[in-house]
Amino acid sequence: MKTTELKISAFTAQEAIQLILEGKAPTAMQVDGPLSFANSPQLRSEQLPETLVVSTLYLHHCSQLITLPPQLQVRNLNLRGCSSLSHLPSHLKCYQLDLSGTAVSRLPDSLQVAYKLDLSDCQSLERLPDHLKVGTLILRNCRSLSQLPEGLSVSFLDISGCPQLQTWPQQIHMGQGGLYARGCVSLTDLPTTIGPLAQLDISGCSRLQGLPEGLRVSSWADIADTGITQMPASLQGVQLRWRDVFVEERIVLRPETITVDEILTERNAEIRRVLLERFGYDRFMLQAQAEVLDTDADPGGERRLLRVPLEGDEDLVCLSVFCPSTADQYIIRVPPAMQSCHQAAAWIAGFDDPDQYQPLVET
Repeated sequence: MKTTELKISAFTAQEAIQLILEGKAPTAMQVDGPLSFANSPQLRSEQLPETLVVSTLYLHHCSQLITLPPQLQVRNLNLRGCSSLSHLPSHLKCYQLDLSGTAVSRLPDSLQVAYKLDLSDCQSLERLPDHLKVGTLILRNCRSLSQLPEGLSVSFLDISGCPQLQTWPQQIHMGQGGLYARGCVSLTDLPTTIGPLAQLDISGCSRLQGLPEGLRVSSWADIADTGITQMPASLQGVQLRWRDVFVEERIVLRPETITVDEILTERNAEIRRVLLERFGYDRFMLQAQAEVLDTDADPGGERRLLRVPLEGDEDLVCLSVFCPSTADQYIIRVPPAMQSCHQAAAWIAGFDDPDQYQPLVET
């Protein structure tokens, strides 16, 4: 039976909620105003009417929900945290759709979302429909997703934390928004066809060695923990960030120019932390003549608890240790309240009480 042949009855949101929960909802129901079953673990798929017309439908964290009505007509649909929901009805059209934390593995080819599609933390998601067109697409922490759809058209794209993504579609259109690809450790390049972008975050893309010539970014780019050592001519002068902290281009691209005095006299604590990271804690503790607070030994050899006072900030305290297998030295920052090497090592291992940290057990 076609939807147009059904007699659709109109109800207030309160009336609709009562009828649906009691299992008495008519086959076709139109609801005036937003309808919310948020955090209702008792709601089951079969309780929802076959044809449901509503402007806004809140179903987030309805853990028993498996499917949706086949003739659902909704503008804003929130399904966040519906952990049993694995698929959507065909020909679903929304202005805004939140599927984050659901069990969906694929989306129907006919799905249409005009403004925002949120699929973050969908651990089973494997593919998206080709030629998907949406304003904002959030795919954060979709760990099974290995490729983006051909013909994707999007203004804002967030693929942060998608370790399986390696390549880009041959056809992709992005512009005027932002690309967030933080921690995409398998990406080796960016497509030459994207942009101009407002923001670009590729921090943690450790295999990314360069950016395409012609790429334009109007606001800022975060390239922390990548292999990028120079910017293309089209990005000369763009504001750079290092893990969300705005810093000079020199600090990002030419860390060899940083000095101990520069670190010690920097008044901005966030910038100082970036300077320390780029300079290297081991080099800094040595060249700044760090005070030795405590010494002891472990299977790797001597351990030392070191401190350097920082003006306007908490003291920099680090534990110096040696790996028993490789003999490599590691300098690890610890809270400034640490008073002994054992206490610092316990904190690194996740122990709040140092007395509970006994790593050596003779067998």
